[in-house]
Amino acid sequence: MKRAIERLKQELSKHIIGHPSLINALLIGLLSEGHILIEGLPGLAKTTAVNALAKALGLDFKRVQFTADLLPSDILGAEIYHPKTESFVLKKGPAFTNLLLCDEINRASAKVHSALLEVMQERQVSIAEHTFAVPSPFVVIATQNPIDQEGTYALPEAQLDRFMIKTLVGYNTEAEEFEIATKIANQSFSPIEQVIDAKTLQTMQEEVKEIYIEPALSSYIIKLIFATREPRKYGLEALEKNIAFGASPRASIDLIKASKASAYLRGKSEVSPIDIALCAKEVLRHRIVLSYDAQVDDILADEIIDTILQQIEME
Repeated sequence: MKRAIERLKQELSKHIIGHPSLINALLIGLLSEGHILIEGLPGLAKTTAVNALAKALGLDFKRVQFTADLLPSDILGAEIYHPKTESFVLKKGPAFTNLLLCDEINRASAKVHSALLEVMQERQVSIAEHTFAVPSPFVVIATQNPIDQEGTYALPEAQLDRFMIKTLVGYNTEAEEFEIATKIANQSFSPIEQVIDAKTLQTMQEEVKEIYIEPALSSYIIKLIFATREPRKYGLEALEKNIAFGASPRASIDLIKASKASAYLRGKSEVSPIDIALCAKEVLRHRIVLSYDAQVDDILADEIIDTILQQIEME
């Protein structure tokens, strides 16, 4: 499968220029069947990246542009009454797919956000009196813009917690932006070819589950999570005033799963501390609720995670 991973990365790199961490996050989420939140400024190829991923995998793909007037039924579907037959017919929404792109997710209301909670956690949709399973694999990939405040709705903590990964996308270098601008102007981007099918992907997901993680490393991960909740217990008293709420139990589960996927992508058969360090920020940054003091002092969740990683040692 190592060759398949390399081919997949090569295909994604055709359209995603200069963002290796984004490619890595997409693959980790995909291999772990975990949902992904991509945050970045406008025009940084967030949507392009997801489109490229869908084409390279050949999976069923749906995109929903989130707006203030979006309704839950626009995502999940609804029962529609037909007067001629005097019966209700189920019309399934875009949630019934393998890859669901929620573009600019923070532009929709809380009611729409709540519609995603069940399908993200249970992989099923409830419409009227019926419950329907969504196809497998099923991954939600959402994008959001961190600078616009007008007309946006912050995602509630309950929904943020359902995203396995939150990855940040920054600006390209001058050389990378020159390459992007030149290729777009000349329409010289190479087409994305499908290199993996659904069956191969499911095989890879099963192989990721078999990656070995030592009990000592699992214990280390639990300590990292607990340090976000009880920093004083781990000699991190200075962090207490900056953390309102620490990471949830889902963070422990997701960090183990992400570390396994990271080891798999690196061609390893077992998890190492390197994999945990590579995934810690991606898994934890959206799960740590910063205090008012931290917000006033412009302290970021990533800085808190760095401090915890430096302080907590493996036994």
